Amino acid sequence: MSMKDQELAQKAISLLDLTNLNDECSEAEIEALCAKAQTPYGNIAAICIWPRFIKQAKPLLAGTQIKIATVVNFPAGGEDVAAVVKETEQALADGADEIDLVVPYQCWLDGRRGYAETMVVRVREVIPVTARLKVILETGELKEEAIIREISDMAIEAGADFIKTSTGKVKINATPQAAEVMLEAIAQSDKKVGFKPAGGVRSLEDAGTYLALAQKYLGADWAQPDTFRFGASGVLDALLATMQGSKTEAGEGY
Repeated sequence: MSMKDQELAQKAISLLDLTNLNDECSEAEIEALCAKAQTPYGNIAAICIWPRFIKQAKPLLAGTQIKIATVVNFPAGGEDVAAVVKETEQALADGADEIDLVVPYQCWLDGRRGYAETMVVRVREVIPVTARLKVILETGELKEEAIIREISDMAIEAGADFIKTSTGKVKINATPQAAEVMLEAIAQSDKKVGFKPAGGVRSLEDAGTYLALAQKYLGADWAQPDTFRFGASGVLDALLATMQGSKTEAGEGY
């Protein structure tokens, strides 16, 4: 195991949104997730959990600086703007630091682009400057690079703090190809916007691939917790194994 691998693993740990969005997630699993987030090699950036667990997680992470991210309009990307705004407001009231919003991507594909943009704008309006908005594009369903670029540009202009590839709940989630399109959109914008690949990030090599792409488009020092996150449930095991001098690959994750 090379020092370079360990340096990459430690970097990736610091950029991780450790995720449990399993339908059957329990309070015991949230307690374990919060404990796992505090590793011997430094804390992860955030946990990403269902809204119903925010109040439980908040005291478990007190004093750690680990953020609590939650999901809204998840995973289907529905069209009820008022309901999603209300869901966002409740999550923030419960203590969420970051909101991961699924854009109504089917609207975009159907040509109702203004409707999709309206949801991002309305959710952005209720998020204070102390919190972050990550907009999930569901790139595996959008498929075409031109469409991914157009919706990335929309989300950036509408106020996203991050653009995120995927929910992890569809057949195709994060891919290097989608990441390149999204990172290029960020690089060509005049806004400070982060990037989050999610779904299918399972190994040290996967992490290295996405960090290399970020460096290609935005520079060697760009990927920091306020600009870059990995969304995954299992990759932490692989990263910890690397730090401990062995290699393994995580199972399925978001």
